[in-house]
Amino acid sequence: MPPVKITVRNNGPFRVEADPGTVEMFDANGTPFDLSAKIKEGKTAFSLCRCGGSVNKPFCDGTHSKIGFQAAEAAVRAEEGGTGTVDIKLPTKG
Repeated sequence: MPPVKITVRNNGPFRVEADPGTVEMFDANGTPFDLSAKIKEGKTAFSLCRCGGSVNKPFCDGTHSKIGFQAAEAAVRAEEGGTGTVDIKLPTKG
């Protein structure tokens, strides 16, 4: 598995999975979120709200299924007009 895996769930959240310590997440003020409680079975795993309805933002609380959230996003192959890549900048330790 790559250091960080982000899966777009159908009509649901972004699922983030990573080795512990490889993901840092900050709010708009630069305050870090405590992700230590998100470590289970040797990996960091959590879901980020995409529907806007979660009362626990930025984390998903399952509201998407109650409000009928429907997303249109899907990966597009390069030969179908997509870029085939997504650039995500991760912090480097040093």
